[in-house]
Amino acid sequence: MKGAFLRGARDGVPICLGYVSVAFVFGLQCVDSGLTPLMAALISMTNLTSAGQFAGLSLLLTQAPLLEIGVTTLVINLRYTLMSLSLSQKVDPRMTTLQRALLSFGNTDEVFAVCMQQKGVVTAPYLSGLVLCVYVGWAAGTILGATVAGALPEIVRSALGLAIYGMFLAIIVPPAKKIRPVLYAVLLSAAVSSLFYYTPLLKEISRGWVIILCAVGVSALLAWKFPVKTEVREAPGEEDAP
Repeated sequence: MKGAFLRGARDGVPICLGYVSVAFVFGLQCVDSGLTPLMAALISMTNLTSAGQFAGLSLLLTQAPLLEIGVTTLVINLRYTLMSLSLSQKVDPRMTTLQRALLSFGNTDEVFAVCMQQKGVVTAPYLSGLVLCVYVGWAAGTILGATVAGALPEIVRSALGLAIYGMFLAIIVPPAKKIRPVLYAVLLSAAVSSLFYYTPLLKEISRGWVIILCAVGVSALLAWKFPVKTEVREAPGEEDAP
């Protein structure tokens, strides 16, 4: 068990280092927006959602209704439900319901990718080490960014604020270059978002609902237009049927 835990923690080190840089920017933005370092730390220690946290922070600062904040973050983080369903088929069957519930908190995109690449089942000790390492990186990065925010010059804080956009570009550009529907989704989402931003009547709709409409509308349209083809396997002896 100790060996599996340490192996999980070791596999989580690259993710941890990447999370520190992004979480640093989140902590920086929290303090620049008027939140205290303690508030920033509590947000990251009770959430592990990256994009969801940045979106939630912007809505929180505009004093958006709680319903809008909740639905927006739900839509953004809905992918974790699908990833958890998929990962549940690979975890050790002996893993208890309580262990699954606790460890699902740390099922991020990167954790999911690492787990799915493992040979055999994913055990509770391995996943515990992986999630703990990732969690520490995200929380520590936020605390560090929130703590040193006041000591950094304004020009440095502004430059670091662009890091989150670089992270999003790094996420969407590689698959968009290889998969046409992803490229169409990115372009169409940008077009619809711009339409809401520049159209006089539509620009009155709050940012949270615009995110919801873009995400749900574009994804539903492209899922209908470009369905994922599934492989149909013939039952044994079916080809010999009359």
